[in-house]
Amino acid sequence: MSQTTFPPGDPYEYPLVIKKILNTPLIYAPDQEIVYRDKLHYTYRDLYDRIQRLASGLEKLGVGQGDTVAVFDYDSNRFLECFFAVPMMGAVMQMVNWRLSAEQILYTLNHSGAKAILVHSDFLPILTGIREQLTRIEIVVIITEDGSALETGASCDAFYEAMLVGARERYDFPDLDENAKATTFYTTGTTGLPKGVHFTHRQLVLHTLSVAVAAGCYDGMGDFRADDVYMPLTPMFHAHAWGVPYVATLLGAKQVYPGKYEPAMLLKLINTEKVTFSHCVPTILQILLNSPEAKSKDLSRWKVIIGGSALSRGLAMEARERGITVYGSYGMSETCPVMSMAKPRKHMMVWEEDRLLSVICKSGVPIPLAEIEIMDAQGNALPHDGVTAGEVVMRSPWLTKSYFKSPGKSAELWQGGWLHSGDVGHIDAYGNLKITDRIKDVVKSGGEWVSSLDLENLMSRHEAVLESAAIGVPDEKWGERPLMLIVLKPDFRGRVNPEDLKKHMQVAAEEGKLPRYGVPERYELVDEIPKTSVGKLDKKVMRKVFQ
Repeated sequence: MSQTTFPPGDPYEYPLVIKKILNTPLIYAPDQEIVYRDKLHYTYRDLYDRIQRLASGLEKLGVGQGDTVAVFDYDSNRFLECFFAVPMMGAVMQMVNWRLSAEQILYTLNHSGAKAILVHSDFLPILTGIREQLTRIEIVVIITEDGSALETGASCDAFYEAMLVGARERYDFPDLDENAKATTFYTTGTTGLPKGVHFTHRQLVLHTLSVAVAAGCYDGMGDFRADDVYMPLTPMFHAHAWGVPYVATLLGAKQVYPGKYEPAMLLKLINTEKVTFSHCVPTILQILLNSPEAKSKDLSRWKVIIGGSALSRGLAMEARERGITVYGSYGMSETCPVMSMAKPRKHMMVWEEDRLLSVICKSGVPIPLAEIEIMDAQGNALPHDGVTAGEVVMRSPWLTKSYFKSPGKSAELWQGGWLHSGDVGHIDAYGNLKITDRIKDVVKSGGEWVSSLDLENLMSRHEAVLESAAIGVPDEKWGERPLMLIVLKPDFRGRVNPEDLKKHMQVAAEEGKLPRYGVPERYELVDEIPKTSVGKLDKKVMRKVFQ
């Protein structure tokens, strides 16, 4: 690593900056592997060499401190290199969500003021379509799968691999102000334009340390440690893949990056590279478990954290039957994002299955340095009795301070010294948070609240249900009533009808698992359920279609 000279006797003011994360793996695990699909294997030594070359190459093209560099790629070793090189040279890395519409991508690039963009050749048609409307982009670097240059018909300043080959071997990364902006990306809210969130070096370092402690230092199940093999199944464009690539790098763990998400390739990598630790939204795990290729794969060594949406009991049971260790977590784009994990503690591991499931399907306990409370509409803290529900509010040293260029939205986000989530939940005596709904998604029927998450959780236990979503629709008598959208498993299509599903929910009500007034009357069988670009249920779209 680079050295800085100081006058004799002058103490070193140690900045919490991203380059410090690399010190440890280069000492502890310099020969550990980093893998890209079935195409590339290299070591942490190679990673650091490529990080230096990437920074040198970008500087040669005109990128300087404070400039924003947009990265438009699949989950790859290249993206990991950008996670470090761009902020370490004092620039800001913008993660581009390629699942957004072209208009939204155009908005985010212009809004962030991105000066350079590193773009995979697969996404060149999108970039070409908006190129004339981009107001600040001056530098375009094209990424190709085989590393070669190609005839694209699009103008560019360099090809990624050629830029690294021609760059200086060493780069003197400066000691930056730890409060300097390091990364930015845009939320995929269901209303309005995407909102920009941003994080400093200090925030990312503290988040990394806290997640590492929470995931690996307490007795329980699903630990993430240096001897694990890590593969993200949350896109790297979304909240730094939950910040876990930074954790994996700090630990010097073997890392596997799958590129484009294709079930056959994902399962192949899990098998051939012996992947032991991943994280994803429920939809991804559901797709993999129901993939034909999964039937022949041993998944018993695999540990998976679920976030983005609630982990249903049905999915948890299905995963555990395959030998997968699975548990929930909680966070938001605005929280960097991890705030809690539902790892059962050691004394809980002997609990019977149903009781254990009630823990792992929650959102979990706060990770170190995170504080989570529930409050009423007047800002009063509510009791941790596992019943009393209120809005989830949070504090930690890594929460985004504001939305980029949006003071009005920032004022709504922060109130009374707490970040307000817009989620409804309760906390039990063990400190476990359970999210019961979004404030805007609670079904208000006849003056009573019905939790859409409870409805979805109960529906997931029906053997025929692959996926479900609950929304509120207008009702003349009750004001609003719940409606269920159901995707059936292929083997049950044509064999199960809405009346069968209603009987399942009525039985749940008779068993006291659901208030009788909460049993939906209407069940719609659909081929797919609308989702946002990061795999969350898009209830705004559902309400438009079915109201």
